[in-house]
Amino acid sequence: MPPHTLTPRSSAYLTALTQEIEKKLQRGIASPTLSRNLLQELFQDIALEVDDRAKDIILSNEELASIEEERTEGPLCFYEVLADHFVWVPKNGEPILDLIVKLWSQAFASHIFSLLFHKWLFEVQIDNADVLLRYSSALVQGATNVFWIDVQTNTRHFHSLFRYLLEEVALVPERLKKIPLQAQRDLFLLLSRFIFLYNMVDKIESFLKKFPEFPNAFLIGGPADIFVIELTDQLLKLKVEPVLLHYLSHIKALQGMELRMATSTRLKTCLYSFTSPGGPMYPTRAVRHAAWVALDLLFPVGQYPRHVISLFFRLLYPWYWPSSCWNFVISCVQAVFYSVLRLLFSSWDRLTKTRQA
Repeated sequence: MPPHTLTPRSSAYLTALTQEIEKKLQRGIASPTLSRNLLQELFQDIALEVDDRAKDIILSNEELASIEEERTEGPLCFYEVLADHFVWVPKNGEPILDLIVKLWSQAFASHIFSLLFHKWLFEVQIDNADVLLRYSSALVQGATNVFWIDVQTNTRHFHSLFRYLLEEVALVPERLKKIPLQAQRDLFLLLSRFIFLYNMVDKIESFLKKFPEFPNAFLIGGPADIFVIELTDQLLKLKVEPVLLHYLSHIKALQGMELRMATSTRLKTCLYSFTSPGGPMYPTRAVRHAAWVALDLLFPVGQYPRHVISLFFRLLYPWYWPSSCWNFVISCVQAVFYSVLRLLFSSWDRLTKTRQA
């Protein structure tokens, strides 16, 4: 969100919000048994969409129009407004940060830190190396947790956080170097796992060019190999069908990447595991077809033998025969129906043109 001039009204509103956050954190410290529930409630509150009344208070009409024009996915949320506010007015965020540190070991503490202070971390100067490492680790851990929430709910609620970490940190060396090297590596691994989810495949080429050095690169390969390994592991963890289909639909972005044989085999094995019904993946029919499309697209050599072998293995599972035959018949009927429609429309179009001539 671009910076704007705070009016007395908007400043008072944001100050009141920060005070409410501070009060809830203080209650969490005072009541350890209730801290988890309080932090969960706070996380849900700051992740909420900014309502129209709050927008009128915080933003002018010109600023609101500019924000809505720039946004591509998801509504404007309170965490975005507060993250910018803590960059513009750091002193308002200091008490909240101190309280979060005291609740560091509690669930949702890293979630809240990543949402409220992901911009602050890269805009302020932190001289203590241990503190910087702690904040950086909390950012990566919290961002991982909130991105998985989007996976489980098939939403893009935290698209703004991901976009900032990718475009304003990972692709900007001056900001990236503000955090320790290990945190840089962890951040790039995190972004590799979720870049498909947030529809940022157009940034993959520039993203790979900015990869930090990994100590085990001589064993597993370069940036492309590390990226594909992380993506492959992510695919195997996905259990939400629409999200898995979304990932498979973007797999064509890997075409042309120069990968080591081990990495290529790993990806091929992963995709192949989604092409067969039953365990261990138990993919749906839609996932199986999407996996076959992805497999044939990325590994065209040997696709016909693969399909023949798959057909023979399917014969070993007679309980799948009825559904397979039924789907085959439906597919044939649909193909014939659409062919007849195309033939009729083309004939009608030629007849119409002949009469006009």
